Amino acid sequence: MDKITLERIQKLHPALVEEATNIYKEICEALTGSAMCRFAYTLRTNAEQDALYAKGRTAPGGKVTNARGGYSYHNYGLAVDIVLLKDKDGNGTYESASWETNVDFDGDGVADWLEVVNIFKSYGWEWGGDWKFIDKPHFQKSLGKNIQQLLKLPKDAKGYVII
Repeated sequence: MDKITLERIQKLHPALVEEATNIYKEICEALTGSAMCRFAYTLRTNAEQDALYAKGRTAPGGKVTNARGGYSYHNYGLAVDIVLLKDKDGNGTYESASWETNVDFDGDGVADWLEVVNIFKSYGWEWGGDWKFIDKPHFQKSLGKNIQQLLKLPKDAKGYVII
């Protein structure tokens, strides 16, 4: 299991930590070839979100997100972005990132990305690949709250909204 991913899972909203850990365990069991899954982003500050929102608008690069700070489920610890890491030489170091959604690195007849999607969906998470503005690395679980509701909720001592 990827230490970085395990650390990032701990930053999710407390209501999702155990479930996300179970999801990640299932992903690790499912991906048996030369690729592994890393949770690239979980909790993101409003400032980090604003910096991503600026890309392709007031900062160099292509557009990354349509959500300003406070308007992303990442800002509440309710979202995960993934990337597949490939071990090109078989030494267990996973040297390169891949966002290839149609490659079956483990040869089980199902694209590894789709295996991850199916596991998240089996837990009731929403996938950004199903949206009009497609965001294939993104998964979120709203816990029954939309962004407008989340903006109004009080926060606990650690800064998480109380749901």
